[in-house]
Amino acid sequence: MGAVPGAAGGLSGAGALPRARGTAYPAVMPRYDYRCRACGQTFEISRPMSAAGDIARCPEGHEDTVKLLSTVAVTGGAAAPRATGGGGGGCCGGGCCG
Repeated sequence: MGAVPGAAGGLSGAGALPRARGTAYPAVMPRYDYRCRACGQTFEISRPMSAAGDIARCPEGHEDTVKLLSTVAVTGGAAAPRATGGGGGGCCGGGCCG
């Protein structure tokens, strides 16, 4: 099997995303939200999970920041399937528990 260009975490081409080690997939880092206590500015930083607890300076240079709890809304167009028939409930919907 040949080497994957950029697989060692480098860039492969202009503007390419860093690659996860040993894969052809981009290395995606989590994004953390912070608020500066000195100036009140809210900002984001993408960094590896191993650096999540490091000091985060705000864009104005202040170090007195706090990490915010981020919320993610996941929505989809598919609805959960509706139960049909007369299942009895229980651990498996009554289909096999007799």
